[in-house]
Amino acid sequence: MHRNRATIGGLPPFRGSLRNILIFSTVIYLVLVLLRAAHSPLAAAIYDLGILKPETIKHGWLWQLLTYGFIEFDPLNFLLTMLSVYFIGSAVQERLGGRAFLELYLSSLVGAGILGFIFSLTGVVGTGFAYGAGAAANAVLMVFYLLNREAPIMIMFIPIPIPAKYLVIFTGAVEAVYLLLSHFSLFYLVLLLGLASGYLWYRFGWRRIAVSGMVGKPIANLRNSYHRWKRRRAGKKFQVYMKKHNQDPSDYFDEHGNFRPPDEKDKNNGGSTGGWVN
Repeated sequence: MHRNRATIGGLPPFRGSLRNILIFSTVIYLVLVLLRAAHSPLAAAIYDLGILKPETIKHGWLWQLLTYGFIEFDPLNFLLTMLSVYFIGSAVQERLGGRAFLELYLSSLVGAGILGFIFSLTGVVGTGFAYGAGAAANAVLMVFYLLNREAPIMIMFIPIPIPAKYLVIFTGAVEAVYLLLSHFSLFYLVLLLGLASGYLWYRFGWRRIAVSGMVGKPIANLRNSYHRWKRRRAGKKFQVYMKKHNQDPSDYFDEHGNFRPPDEKDKNNGGSTGGWVN
């Protein structure tokens, strides 16, 4: 059972899909840093292949709709983004589960990238290129708020809990200002669209998962009942067969139609003392 209020502070559990995302992102960042330090042209080629650029999307480089979220240049921005995903994402993962959290993280990157690309087709909004996991971090923040609407969040270096809704509003407002100051650059547009992607995922993806869970359990129960009926039916047919051959079915079946365990002296399983599995 989940609490209605959740406070993020201290060190949350480092596990599941959240851990895999953080480790994977960190490894990629460190490898690219080492390549850049070595002045390798390979680093520039990887950056060029990975960042989100509308002009290359038009030429079929669709993988950039996902890979841009794992490309980062500034170490401070990377650190703050990963810390945000860690502290806030841990609470979201505890509520959703690891698989749903991974779906949220990746689909929000793709969703924000697609929306950013669509806006860039206007030729006015979404200029330049985008990179970084900020869109996914914003989506996680939005979903955290939608799951825990009254929850306060304790931000680092600020010893005052801030309600999640105010943090969402503040994040959206700051990024909207930067979007205007940057003349509608794709980088800040994708960050802002990350909040929208989180809301859309919660509105449609999370409810789909919840509904599938509600529907899946009755279906599983119905399937199990069907298999039990088939076993009982097969047992009755076998009892008829035994009677035709002048053998007493009660020697092999109990009153419920289940097989009786064989006598220990009749067991030929290598001397095992394990019980009979029915």
